[in-house]
Amino acid sequence: MESNHYVKKATWIAVAVILMVLVIDQASKFWVKLNMQYGEEFFIFGMSWARIHFVENEGMAFGLSLGNSTGKLLLSLFRIVAAGFLVFIIRSLIKTRESIGLIVCFSLILAGAVGNIIDSAVYGLIFSSTPYHGGLATLFPPEGGYAPFLFGKVVDMFYFPMIDTILPEWIPIWGGERFQFFQPVFNVADSAITIGVFAILLFYRRFFREQKKNKSEEDIVANELR
Repeated sequence: MESNHYVKKATWIAVAVILMVLVIDQASKFWVKLNMQYGEEFFIFGMSWARIHFVENEGMAFGLSLGNSTGKLLLSLFRIVAAGFLVFIIRSLIKTRESIGLIVCFSLILAGAVGNIIDSAVYGLIFSSTPYHGGLATLFPPEGGYAPFLFGKVVDMFYFPMIDTILPEWIPIWGGERFQFFQPVFNVADSAITIGVFAILLFYRRFFREQKKNKSEEDIVANELR
């Protein structure tokens, strides 16, 4: 009985986390895609180091790219395979009564992967191309989308150049050059993946202790029922 309760609880939590991330991710991307011109930006709460800045990329997280159409296709296919593997991992974690925190972390990673898969898979089919020199994209354009299945671009919008300065001349090699931190532009899906991975690395021991506790409690209940 206790085991069934845990499975239901963990499953609902995983589904809730995935749906929450996907809704926020896709809602933010749709809004930016339909309301901002390429390269347009505005400050978040008036802070110059926290911005919404609309760009699109054809590759990996944080604006990285594999460079050509073959690389784009391979990346999209890899994301789909990775998402399937993450579903398998989460189901296994639930069956073995692992820590809820660990399941949440993997759910965040899965949600982030699926969020960017949606961009690559369908955005090219349902959106017109965003003009680079002014103008907005449209949803379901009469002439059709800008790219075939799995070749859509990923929408990015969060930009946090917390440090933007010119390095002193006395610094070797890079002296006098512009230095910017944090430079990559990213989205909600990228953030979910990053948070999930770092949380696993930071709290793995705690998750392991919780897993042992869960199994100990299950053994106690099983012994009482004998």
